[in-house]
Amino acid sequence: MSQIGGFFELWNPVLLLVIVVVGYMYRHFVAKGKGNSAENETVSASQQISFYIGLALFYIGQGSPINYIGHHFLFSMHMLQQTILYLIVPICIWLGTPAWMMRSLMKITIIRGIFSFFTRPLIALFLFNMLFSIYHMPLVMDYLMIHDLSLFGYHTVLLFTAFMMWFPVFCPLPEMNRLNDLKKMAYIFGNGILLTPACALIIFADTIIYDMYANVTVPFAHLSPLDDQQLGGVLMKIVQEVVYGATLAYIFFRWYRRERKEEDDMDLIESQEGLNNQGGNWNRA
Repeated sequence: MSQIGGFFELWNPVLLLVIVVVGYMYRHFVAKGKGNSAENETVSASQQISFYIGLALFYIGQGSPINYIGHHFLFSMHMLQQTILYLIVPICIWLGTPAWMMRSLMKITIIRGIFSFFTRPLIALFLFNMLFSIYHMPLVMDYLMIHDLSLFGYHTVLLFTAFMMWFPVFCPLPEMNRLNDLKKMAYIFGNGILLTPACALIIFADTIIYDMYANVTVPFAHLSPLDDQQLGGVLMKIVQEVVYGATLAYIFFRWYRRERKEEDDMDLIESQEGLNNQGGNWNRA
């Protein structure tokens, strides 16, 4: 029978320390405006909360028992980890990143070149979804699950492409915002379509397709390996739909508020012009 790992395997205190250090640096140099390039741009409370939530969720996905259980016992926990790391964490981090911070990074030629290429909407869209689908091919996943270094490398690349995929939607820099709100909604819709085949492969499989989970004895769950596998696909699909639906609603209402504001501004200008014209007529009289 497989046994649960020890404290270090379950909770990864080294990663927790890294997360705490990153959070402290963000608070000191970004949130409090002590960075050299802050340029008096304040970071709102909602941005700070979003960034800290992103850090917390990254630790939950990568450093908590979800990571260990998902790797050794339950495929459903592995898929839950995937949804947290690739569908939620990047959104929170981008929403918490101020424009001046990105401008500082863009001054570095290599980083500017990487972002300029990998955040092009079509490249970002297809690269992440292609790598995500390849990852869930049985031969690929079975190999990665028994080679820790290769698994770490592939997960690193997936996380990078996930950040690049979300950048066109939650771009912190107005000058790099390539998509208007309507195109962003189409972009999210396309994302949902491209991610569906990987979920469908898992949900509708009537046999165990991953050797890693075929003969696992789970000491804390009453799930058959097949039920666990299908649950993993369902979890991925449900979370995907919730995240993409919330993103579409966020973009739509932001677009709606901006349109209403522009209409109100136009009405105000027209009313002021009308009052001015009326005043001129009274003066001539």
